[in-house]
Amino acid sequence: METTRLILLASLGLVLLLIWQAWEQENAPLRPKAETPIERKRAVEEEDDIPTAAVAEQGAPLPATGQPVETMLESDRRIHVRTDVLDVEIDTRGGDIRKVDLPRYPVAVNEPNTPFVLMNDEPPAIFLVQGGLLSRNAAPTHHAAYHVSETDYRLEEGSDEVRVPMTWVSDEGLAVTKAYTFHRGSYLIDVSYEVENHTQRAWQGRVYGQLQRNNGDSTIQQRFIYTYTGAAISSPDKRYEKINFDDMKEQELSRDIKDGWLAILQHYFVAALIPDPGAEYHYYTRVLKHGRYVAGLYGPDENVASGGRGAFQLRLYVGPKIQKTLASIAPGLDLTVDYGWLWFIGQPLFWLLQKLYAVTGNWGWAIVLVTIVVKALFYPLSAASYRSMANMRRVQPKMMAIRERFGNDRGRMNQAMMELYKEEKINPLGGCLPIVVQIPVFIALYWVLLESVELRQADFVLWIHDLSTRDPYFVLPLLMGISMFMQQKLNPVPIDPVQAKVMQLMPIIFTFFFAFFPSGLVLYWVVNNILSIGQQWLITRRLLEVGQTA
Repeated sequence: METTRLILLASLGLVLLLIWQAWEQENAPLRPKAETPIERKRAVEEEDDIPTAAVAEQGAPLPATGQPVETMLESDRRIHVRTDVLDVEIDTRGGDIRKVDLPRYPVAVNEPNTPFVLMNDEPPAIFLVQGGLLSRNAAPTHHAAYHVSETDYRLEEGSDEVRVPMTWVSDEGLAVTKAYTFHRGSYLIDVSYEVENHTQRAWQGRVYGQLQRNNGDSTIQQRFIYTYTGAAISSPDKRYEKINFDDMKEQELSRDIKDGWLAILQHYFVAALIPDPGAEYHYYTRVLKHGRYVAGLYGPDENVASGGRGAFQLRLYVGPKIQKTLASIAPGLDLTVDYGWLWFIGQPLFWLLQKLYAVTGNWGWAIVLVTIVVKALFYPLSAASYRSMANMRRVQPKMMAIRERFGNDRGRMNQAMMELYKEEKINPLGGCLPIVVQIPVFIALYWVLLESVELRQADFVLWIHDLSTRDPYFVLPLLMGISMFMQQKLNPVPIDPVQAKVMQLMPIIFTFFFAFFPSGLVLYWVVNNILSIGQQWLITRRLLEVGQTA
């Protein structure tokens, strides 16, 4: 039966599409070391993680590379900063941000007092922010040693911000104050460099910032669930462009961009560097030893006369991927909430989900209502599909008779089937095509539920305390399998015995796959199946009672 075969292929295609990226991640062969051009280059020369090309552009010799990139990151004193939304450790070696905890985002539902660690300078998951000034003369890079008067800062009650200054002075008298300014209720941090030139000559330099990360994933991802971890850049020509770690191995990024940003993403969270608008910055990537990657940017030259002052600024975002917040910071930064190639469907679905959450106050019930709304929008297509299936079921005895008569002659059997379809005015594809049309919506909603940080650790009812993780007792996957089995009972049984056996296995196969999916996704499928069963049962019963044909 062609309709059954198409339904089977569409269903299998949907599941395979949902798990394809995860399968690729787990089964892709490892590349041999020093295989790519950049890796071969790294194998024969010592490397440094300072963007030395920026210094070379100024016409001076490159600074000495010193030792190769450290096995252990250089470290000195630690500065501890606490705000209402961030818990940060800054190292006086380079003024790097070495550790970022997010108190409002616990690591797990059953550990509410243990914050999620977004950044850390210790293996296995290394992720940190570096930056400094580049010059043909003396300048503090992220290897410089800063001096501080305090090592503990806290955003006090009644204060809207806290400023963390660090100072560096050259032998010739160039003084630089690097400062981080943290704001109440915000994951956006202002980074500034104030230069006081007490030397006898003019000073010329530029600011740079970079994010360093290894490929170790600091999040605990479920099997069959893959989300993008890697870099991304933005430009007026292309507001969201992913650059994964394999891309960095193949070719280093070197691009001049105005009004852009640079970020490294992981599931639910992002770190982004946002330069001043209007100025052209150079964007670059580096592949370091020990499995580390750098994505950074540096700005244009600035001159500070002898006895004068100068200032450089960058903005840094480290926190959750909240679309409304990100959109207000920089154009296209909200696109780091990646809904894939069906984003134009995913965005309206997320908007609807938010509106329904505002009414219900529960993301689980919002998913239920979204499912009902989507089902209502596709009601005409679904009704046409179920009417076609009901008619196929009504003429199934005639189809079985044809099979028994021409079972050994496939050509004559197919011809007789087509004549039967024509006589009964049945479209054999009518039961499948409406389902295929709805698949893009299902996939888009999959990515909405998977990518939206709002659903992370979102409570529903009873035993479901986190819609972003699998059902701990596998109740929802079992309900989905049962509902799928019941739905099959309403469909005509394939006349091909092999197809019939495969269709019988489908609920079991889907139950296994969905056992590892986030419970929010499985909730959607359970509700969708229940609504489909009710709709199909009513339409089938009506048609069989009155003997109507499509």
